[in-house]
Parts: sequence; structure tokens; C-alpha cells
Amino acid sequence: MPELPEVEVVRLGLAPHLLGRKIVAITHSGKKLRSPFPRAAIARWGIGATVVAVARRAKYLLLSLDNGGLIVVHLGMSGRLCVTNPGEPLRSHDHVRLRLDAGLELRFNDARRFGLFDLLPPGEAGNPKWLRDLGPEPLGPEFTAAFLHAKAQGKKTPIKNLLMDNRVVVGIGNIYASESLFAARVLPTKPAGTLSLAACQRIVANSRQVLGQAIAAGGTTISDFANASGEAGYFQLQLMVYDRAGQPCRVCGATIRKIVLGGRSTFFCPRCQR
Repeated sequence: MPELPEVEVVRLGLAPHLLGRKIVAITHSGKKLRSPFPRAAIARWGIGATVVAVARRAKYLLLSLDNGGLIVVHLGMSGRLCVTNPGEPLRSHDHVRLRLDAGLELRFNDARRFGLFDLLPPGEAGNPKWLRDLGPEPLGPEFTAAFLHAKAQGKKTPIKNLLMDNRVVVGIGNIYASESLFAARVLPTKPAGTLSLAACQRIVANSRQVLGQAIAAGGTTISDFANASGEAGYFQLQLMVYDRAGQPCRVCGATIRKIVLGGRSTFFCPRCQR
């Protein structure tokens, strides 16, 4: 599943092509995605509108329109957004197509169809239903050591599970939770409530660093992630523990271990992380 860095990479790639462009037409394959395709809202608020902002909140891409409407896209497990020539042959699983006045087309491709494409009218765009109850951005000013320490108090849940709880902090998915905790030298199984403020400071600082490095590297391509130009990311070449079970730690040489936490594969170094 694309995580925060991958969605941010897609946003950065889309913005130059979408900003200031008018939507001429929007077509749909007719196949169901996570929620029903908003045909009425598309007709009323989508066609003829101009994209005035391309933003990201958590793992959602947000296209603000000049009439106050808001297009919300979530890539789900396998979704891709790419900008292409309208004459380019359709691929399997191209479910949504936005024709732009610049002679380009934005296509949403999703093989597993867990993704989301919605358009909220002006009255709902200010408080999108998809974004309610979300915690702060990990790269934003609200995600501090004091904030994380306060959220962890009294909790027996493993710290990795807490980092992946979108009500606490958004967008730190499975890959980056493992990588951030390795960089912070904290065991993923450590009960969150036992963390010191100093440990929380290391987690916050290293989460920011890992996420920033992943964005700079174009994201992580483990299976099929590609950016808006169809290119793979390269952060997988820098992974320290994720998907490296049985291999030596790049720092100390100990064997990287794999366990399951909260139903997700979790990787760590038993010597570097305490």
C-alpha cells in the first residue's frame, strides 16, 4: 500500500500538470471502488471547474476547485494516478479519467479497487468526511515529543502499533514505522506507556528524517508503486530493517528479525533496538 511518502511524491508530480487547469470531462469505468462514484456531484461541481490547489492530508490527495468543490482521492492498496495523453490506449483497471483543457488526462488506475475517488460539494469541502478524527501530520509542527509522550501515557499497546494509529499521527505506515523505530533505537514491541520523553524525542526526530529521505528518494517500491510519471521509487535501496529478515544488520551485523504486530509484518534488530 502506498504510504505517506509515496502519496506526497505523487502530489509533487501532479501539481505542475493540474494547477490552473480546467476539467473538461470526467469518465468512469462503471466498476465500484471503495465508495460509489459521485456522478451527480461530478456533473454539478466537477465539469468546467478549475483546479486551484493540489494538497495532501494523511494518505489522501485533495484537489481544490475554484467553485469550492473538493476532489478526494485515496490510492488504497494498488491505486495509481498518472498524467498522460488522452490518445494513450486505456490500460486494464483504468477506472477514472479526468480530461483537462491542457490536452492532458489524469487517470486513476486501481487493480484491487480499494481506492477512493470522491467529489465533495462546497458545503462539505471545508470538513471532508474522509478526514475527520485524523491525528496530526508527522512532518507538521503538532507532532512533537511532548505530544507523542502524552498520547502514549497509560497505554500497553506496542509503540509500533501506536505510530500506525491514524488517530494519533497520520501516514506512518508499516514500512516507515519499522524504519523509524530502528533509527530511534526503540524496539517495536515496547509498550508505549513505558517510553520516556527522550525516547519519544528520538522517535519523532527520526520519523521526520526517514519520511523526508523517502520522499527525496521518490518513495519505496516494494511491489508496484509508481509516481505520476510511471517511475518507481528508490528508497527500498536504503531500507535498514524492513523486508530484511534473516539478513545482517547494516549497523551491528546482528540478524534482522521478523514478527507480526497488529497483523502486520514487523522488522527489527535485536541488538540495536532496546
